Amino acid sequence: MEEFTVSIKRLKSALETRAFIQADKEIILGMNQQLLKSGWLFDIRRIILNGEFLQDVSIVFWNTFRSSYPFQIGGLESGAIPIVAGLVSYGRYQENFDNISGFYIRKGRKKSGLMRRIEGEIQNNRPIILVDDLIGSGKTFIQQVEILEECGYVIQALWVVVRFREMNYYEYFTKKKIPIYSIFTLDDFRDSLGTKVLTEDTSLAPSQPFHTVWKFASKNPNYQYVEPKSDPCIDATRIYMGSDYGILWAIHQNDGTVAWSYNTKSFGFGKGVFSSPLVYRGNVYFASSNGNIYALNADTGKRLWISFEADSITSSPIAAPSLGLIFIGLEFGLFRKRGGIAALDALTGKSKWIYRDMPCITQGTAVFIQKRKCVAIGSNDGAVYLFDARVGTLIWKSMSFEISQEDIDTGSTVYAIQGSLTYDEKHDRLIALTLSGSILFIDMRNGNIVHEIKNEIKCYSTPLIYKNTVIITSLDKNVYCFDMATFDEKWKWYAGARIFASPTMVEGSIYVGANTGRLTEIDPESGIEKSFVTLTERITNAISYNPSTKRFFVSTHANEIYCLERKDWKGTEEKNTP
Repeated sequence: MEEFTVSIKRLKSALETRAFIQADKEIILGMNQQLLKSGWLFDIRRIILNGEFLQDVSIVFWNTFRSSYPFQIGGLESGAIPIVAGLVSYGRYQENFDNISGFYIRKGRKKSGLMRRIEGEIQNNRPIILVDDLIGSGKTFIQQVEILEECGYVIQALWVVVRFREMNYYEYFTKKKIPIYSIFTLDDFRDSLGTKVLTEDTSLAPSQPFHTVWKFASKNPNYQYVEPKSDPCIDATRIYMGSDYGILWAIHQNDGTVAWSYNTKSFGFGKGVFSSPLVYRGNVYFASSNGNIYALNADTGKRLWISFEADSITSSPIAAPSLGLIFIGLEFGLFRKRGGIAALDALTGKSKWIYRDMPCITQGTAVFIQKRKCVAIGSNDGAVYLFDARVGTLIWKSMSFEISQEDIDTGSTVYAIQGSLTYDEKHDRLIALTLSGSILFIDMRNGNIVHEIKNEIKCYSTPLIYKNTVIITSLDKNVYCFDMATFDEKWKWYAGARIFASPTMVEGSIYVGANTGRLTEIDPESGIEKSFVTLTERITNAISYNPSTKRFFVSTHANEIYCLERKDWKGTEEKNTP
């Protein structure tokens, strides 16, 4: 017991004198707003590899859990890795426990080698204690619990050095009967540092109202590509999604069973079907990395027509109902890489017109502007092209820079526009996001760039208009809201991980997925997080929502589809059967 008491004192002293930092706002930018205002943080990672500190942590841990052994110890990279290693080593050589083991969970699945999410060997017959240096919102622990429970493992407890909030804040773990142990809370440093446990009202904390109705997983996902893939698309009874293995799936919305599937036979190390399907007049339209464009009967999956217009296609089709046309971006590989756009008859697949003179491949998705009878698309040269949708005449080409011949020759995507454009009818402008981070506001009349917001971090997504604002996501881990009249930033929300997915408006709220595997609901007026749900893989695509059944359909970069319902909403049961 004396050793335990000495270790507690040394740990407290180390945290007060070496880990506690009075910080300005820029240093702690990205943490929750309450901590941002407080102007301090605990940087435990700066001392976690100190031998004395790690030994004291181990002494305290094993004093708590010695009688509970056997178990295994795990945590999230990177902060938990030295703690796991230290606890396992101490348990083996000081506590003399045989066959003790640990593991760590990657924040995102590795994109090379074995592409594992969990590193280390987990024993199926032993419960798990998850450890870390601190617990704040608890979201990183939620992610770990979801991943491990989906694999069938049992979580015995959470253990941290410092707990930031009162226990009633951690409702998720209470409901799962997972206890939280900590060496210290912030109250333990009140006299020495003036800190206090964040006793915020739990009713103000983001809720977790979602539950999974069913989950579908396509075979052979390609984990190497972490970028937007095939957005799920729905009709009244089915959901459609492309896969890395080259299959387009039609899934029953009521129970997640397969209605039908269509194999394009484009798979391997390529992108399979990254094109998002379009449901139009009872048909499903999509494209494949083999360069083909397909039209299938939505009820049966029977092929209506196929078009062979390109060498590869990752662009998604859009429809112009008044013209009976389908528009899609094209990629050509020979004799030099270049791009284009095709207008196809929706009924027959015959080409109405094709433009082939874009200097780089075109992976962006077009937008049709009905009142002007024109179609616009962004390409990998960073330019936006506007065409007469009826005949394919180029009206103007707009770009904020002059692409070099070297960038063209090397196929550089540094300026590429790979999401869809958004039309701002009120101001008669197009809004485009580039991989250089720029947000372009383009005058529809002449192609002039009215304004450019330079974010300098890649943006893959499609802008979302809400009232007089535009909402975008970025790989700098933020969701931004800009006033479209003044171009001033109205608010931004920090996700904690890169965001590839486009924001979606559902029932007055914004829903956006991130590489944390979390789908978050955000208030569009204030940017305040309202609710979230954590899945086990990255969310890189926009979600789909059925307002009739009030079900959310969320795809992950592992070619999974989750059907989610909110416990606080009463959905309409779907009557259709497979």
